Amino acid sequence: MIEVYGRATSSNVQLVMWAIAELDLQFLRHDIGHSFGGNQTEEFRAMNPNGLVPVIRDDKRTIFESAAILRYLAAAYGSDKFYPRHAGQRAELDMWAEWIKTTFGPLVLGRLFYPLVRRNPALLDQQAVSAAANDLKELIMMMERRIGDGPFLNGDDISFADIMIGHLLFRYYTLDFEKIEAPALWDYYQRLRAREGYKKHVMVDYGPLRWRAE
Repeated sequence: MIEVYGRATSSNVQLVMWAIAELDLQFLRHDIGHSFGGNQTEEFRAMNPNGLVPVIRDDKRTIFESAAILRYLAAAYGSDKFYPRHAGQRAELDMWAEWIKTTFGPLVLGRLFYPLVRRNPALLDQQAVSAAANDLKELIMMMERRIGDGPFLNGDDISFADIMIGHLLFRYYTLDFEKIEAPALWDYYQRLRAREGYKKHVMVDYGPLRWRAE
């Protein structure tokens, strides 16, 4: 039984939970963080000194950082198609998984999701949002070319890299800003949306995260 510490509305927790669903693993999730609190306690910081979610406990092993958790789960429980054992094949997927974490993710979350959802709309800098949307276009077209006919990044089979990339597409497509047309990426997103794990763990209403006046 894998224990997951983190709230369902966290995109990083969603990444982990979707992976657990794809790998058909048993789990118990604890609501931690944001309005639930609990992530600054002595007990939680003993698991993750950063005080951030997600954290998992698998047997006697405790792991934090969502990407590290994903790779651990993939290596421990995934098939060769989900997490290739051949270093070169795995690297071809891993470089895109890493790119999402370091390049695409910060732009979508930091420059679009946070201003549009988490901050006071009266203070919204529309020019900054437009600039972010414009900067995102080049990244979207990079993904468009990489996905091509797919259906997934590793061909016919979903892999850990799809988990890393796909979990942010729900927020990308549901945020209110001008998007570039990318039909291959859109079709890829529809394939992800049809997966039960994606429906349950990624397509989570982020309304509770919206800014509210005190």
